[in-house]
Amino acid sequence: MTSRPEVRRGPGACLRGLVACGVFGGLLAALAALPLVGTAGLTVNSVARTLTDLPPSPRENPLPQRTVLLDRNGKRFAQFYTENRTVVTLAQVAPVMRDAIVAIEDSRFYEHAGLDVKGTLRALVTNTKAGEVRQGGSSLTQQLVKNILVENSESDTERAQARAPSIQRKINELRYALAMERKYSKAEILERYLNIAYFGAGAFGVEAAAQRFFSVPAARLTLPQAATLAGAVRTPYATDPSLDVKRRERLRERRDIVLDRMAQLSYVTSARAEAAKRRPLAIRLKPEPGGCQGSDYPYFCLYVHRELLTNTAFGHTRAERERRLARGGIVLRTTLAPKAQRAAQRAIAARVGRKDTEVAAEAMIQPGTGRIRAMAASKRYGSNAGNTANAKNGPDTTYNLAADMAHGGGQGFQAGSTFKVFTLATALAQGWRFDQGFMTPGSFVPDSGFTDCRGRKVNDPRAEIFNASGEGKGGPQSLSTGTWKSVNIFYMMLEQRVGLCPVVTTARALGIARADGTPLREVPTFTLGVNEMDPVTVAAAFAAFGARGRYCRPMAIVEIVERDGRRFKVPPSCSRAIERDVADAVNHLLAGVFTKGTMTGQSIGRPAAGKTGTNNGYTSAWFAGYTPDLAAAVSVGDIRGSYRYPLTDVEIGDEYFGAVQGASLPGPIWVSSMSAALDGTRESRFHHPDMGRFGGGFTPGMEEELAREREERGEDGEDSEGDRRRGARGDREDRGVRGDRGARGDRGRRFREERTYREERRYRGERRHRDNGAHRRYRGRPR
Repeated sequence: MTSRPEVRRGPGACLRGLVACGVFGGLLAALAALPLVGTAGLTVNSVARTLTDLPPSPRENPLPQRTVLLDRNGKRFAQFYTENRTVVTLAQVAPVMRDAIVAIEDSRFYEHAGLDVKGTLRALVTNTKAGEVRQGGSSLTQQLVKNILVENSESDTERAQARAPSIQRKINELRYALAMERKYSKAEILERYLNIAYFGAGAFGVEAAAQRFFSVPAARLTLPQAATLAGAVRTPYATDPSLDVKRRERLRERRDIVLDRMAQLSYVTSARAEAAKRRPLAIRLKPEPGGCQGSDYPYFCLYVHRELLTNTAFGHTRAERERRLARGGIVLRTTLAPKAQRAAQRAIAARVGRKDTEVAAEAMIQPGTGRIRAMAASKRYGSNAGNTANAKNGPDTTYNLAADMAHGGGQGFQAGSTFKVFTLATALAQGWRFDQGFMTPGSFVPDSGFTDCRGRKVNDPRAEIFNASGEGKGGPQSLSTGTWKSVNIFYMMLEQRVGLCPVVTTARALGIARADGTPLREVPTFTLGVNEMDPVTVAAAFAAFGARGRYCRPMAIVEIVERDGRRFKVPPSCSRAIERDVADAVNHLLAGVFTKGTMTGQSIGRPAAGKTGTNNGYTSAWFAGYTPDLAAAVSVGDIRGSYRYPLTDVEIGDEYFGAVQGASLPGPIWVSSMSAALDGTRESRFHHPDMGRFGGGFTPGMEEELAREREERGEDGEDSEGDRRRGARGDREDRGVRGDRGARGDRGRRFREERTYREERRYRGERRHRDNGAHRRYRGRPR
């Protein structure tokens, strides 16, 4: 059978029906649902005016729909919704579905003009006999009106009023229904109803219901499937197939009722209806996860969600952005690169366990655009069971460990020596040369020469800075050797010479901001990384060097497709942070970290630059590095609190660490993830620095120091770049401060020594020798 032809009827037809049945028929529309409610005060004239003096049709807000997130390849990886709905046209709904819903909900739909007098009388008789509401007297148009009023409600009180079993509500619905019949065709009304109705199992609208119940689009629904969905509309909670077997049985009973009604109305033959009734329900529930916990890439999803709520590009006020997100119906094409994301996740998972309280997080960003390619962490996103401390420190977390607090992250970890790059860039911009330097003492007290950007002196005579093991001797250091060895005292003195405020200004130009959103701490140890940071922010800053000084704000969304199909590109937000020549010079020195400094022995097989970072007392460890094509930052710290639980004497994954260094855990994670993420990408090289501007320079005592080192090695020959390289190898990243604990005021603590990657491997190899001489991986605390 085919669908009934549309018969367009106006209010005049409704009034003729009222004349035939008496004006009392209008009153019956209200009494059908509330047979026991008193009717005092109602007169025939007032009812007549109510049904002829009609208001405009109800305001129709856009229906809430799903917001879908796509990766850079166009594949969906997450969705948000307050109501799981996809709006479709009537042409996208199978004709048998249209017939089924009309047959069971409003069989005279194509004959009345919003008020079905016969249906109302029938419902009144049934309800009066039962003493309760057993059968609805509302037309399909009236049901649509009720759903619209509920959707328009902005508070629980308004929603309760829209559902209240009152005669006034029924009369209002009727008046709006008549107004809608005047405004829309039957096809338009049916389309609106099929999109707004709730079918159960979290599915709003016929398209979402077809996908949820049977894993098919609404256009491909069969007769049994259509009858099932039509049967679910009346009592969607009592027939929800996702809850239990009993509800599925009720749903099957409702399906069979619909099939009988369709046969009775000649929508289908009796034989076809009976054949459909013999078929099983065949529910194939399709999961429709909403939010980020159900996503394969939850941290990236969470970042996008928070970006939508905080970025004014998506709405002038937070309230406007929240409404836009709640209504949904948009498609967001994001910057996520699945290949890079998998590389980061695998590199972390191979070295840090989900149950470890020590957590690792990584962010990858494309230089020159700010596009975030990956965000990963060692813990799974979600809530841990229970309320105990162990539950809080379990395998899951609700913090976006790779992001700042504005994007769902925590307070972050102090960035350590990664901040020395900002002092380096400032010095180069001020005219320092690669081999320019000075003599450094065995310790340094920042008691003079430090002024913040507000012009205040922030000297700290109680702090004492040390190099390796807190007892490192002084000596000559140049910009090159001080960077490769990451010498604290050299960088403190360099910051004093170039100025604390210029260094802070450079950092800010490169997007540096604290993870907790509070102002940067402008203190003498700024260059030693006392500010708590997140991997996204640090990766974006280092990406600017890879882009030759062009800083781009981290971005996760590149295009928005509105529900009407309009497309809006989201352009990068970039600015010139430092000169190209200065960036080239920084890249030249940071590339030496892999060949002459703390990352010696580790490589990704292509030109790269970076900086290790190990914080005071081993409270955290970092590595941030980049190529011209991709930048990444890795942080490691204890989720229970980095100061209470430093990274010393710990077992992470299946390896023991006497102390976690920037080169011993974050570094290998970075190398592994970057190697995999860039596999297949054409190699790009850094620009050569302007040696006329940055080459050369003089460091007092450097020649004598190199000669002494050669003598200790028993070597002869002239000083060369190779001498400096050998002199830098094996040197530790010096971290020693006594007095200034940074953001926590930890006075009296010292940095401990950091080994290079090769030294750390040698150290851990020695731990494998046991009393019997056997070689095995060391576990547990050292004896």
